[in-house]
Amino acid sequence: MRCKELIGRLDELAPFSYACDWDNSGFLAGRGEKEVKKAMVALDATDEVVDEAVRGGADLLLTHHPLIFKPLKKVNDEDFVSRRILRLIQADICYVAMHTNFDIAPGCMADLAAKRLGLVPERPLEVTGEKDGVCMGIGKVGTLERSATVGKLAQQVKECFGLPYVTVYGMEQVTEPVMRVAISPGAGGSMIAHGIAAGAQVLVTGDIGHHGGIDAAACKMAVIDAGHYGLEHIFMPFMKGYLEQVAAGAVEVLVEETRFPAQVI
Repeated sequence: MRCKELIGRLDELAPFSYACDWDNSGFLAGRGEKEVKKAMVALDATDEVVDEAVRGGADLLLTHHPLIFKPLKKVNDEDFVSRRILRLIQADICYVAMHTNFDIAPGCMADLAAKRLGLVPERPLEVTGEKDGVCMGIGKVGTLERSATVGKLAQQVKECFGLPYVTVYGMEQVTEPVMRVAISPGAGGSMIAHGIAAGAQVLVTGDIGHHGGIDAAACKMAVIDAGHYGLEHIFMPFMKGYLEQVAAGAVEVLVEETRFPAQVI
């Protein structure tokens, strides 16, 4: 399957037109006519991931977060971003990122996270548009299948996303049984206001700072910070399955080993 054909199938899953204006999802490097027999899926195009793709003989690298996010004025080996791009091009590896288009598309990031948590979603947490009269957007708000305390829910988040730890704000402020929950994989600081407006008792997200956490708690909404990587690593097994399905066995799919980028010592 040629690279541009595979990109077409990715667009069917999560149209690149859904991406936020500030984002840079899409076909970011390589040749559209490249024949793809082996692909690699990762969350980020780190040095380790790029090296693994080269060593593994990948023809395509697919990540969630775009390596090229801001305009590049130079492409040389003196900058870590352009150095990775050079390495991919030298190895004739096509590079595609599916970021906010995957966050927003129905059945993708938000729905996958809600399902894993056992949340029955009602609507997007932040609406960004609609399709066929149905709202689309980032995150989900809904109800749990069973009520739980904030502490119990935090333990559930750890278990269902395979996390070594989570950080919780608001356990003392939200003491009643929790049913209404919002989840927003990735950086969730901007989602606090949306969670409060939606009447969520708990927001499950990542990258919450001190002030955001205590301000949410003051508004009677607890926050479970599961980390940016912690919630979004579900992208990798899902996309492996999707690529294998649409390529009908014609493409071997490698997946980055799960590596939590931060450790608590």
